[in-house]
Amino acid sequence: MKINESPIRIKSFDFACDIVRYCDKLKQEKDFVIATQLLKSGTSIGANTREAQRAVSKKDFKNKFGIALKEADETKYWLEILETTGRQLPIGMMEKCEELIKILAAITKNS
Repeated sequence: MKINESPIRIKSFDFACDIVRYCDKLKQEKDFVIATQLLKSGTSIGANTREAQRAVSKKDFKNKFGIALKEADETKYWLEILETTGRQLPIGMMEKCEELIKILAAITKNS
């Protein structure tokens, strides 16, 4: 399997694109601060998984995936706040985030 075909890389990239589109909508609704927070954490997941796949050592690899896991958990936090305060999340966004958390936790645990 080529590095570009890695399931976690594909899923985190697609999720980041979903986050960008949703944050654009939040900004239109004047939710600038939370949109910025969500945009940073939601896109950082994929950036860190990409960095991990170019790691220079096993420790570096595990560290980058650990950071991606923390960012995914932070993203879930912002999504929970939005959901709890009555914002409509895109269909499946929370589930995609939870799936990323499970995958990243497994990678971090097993590496």
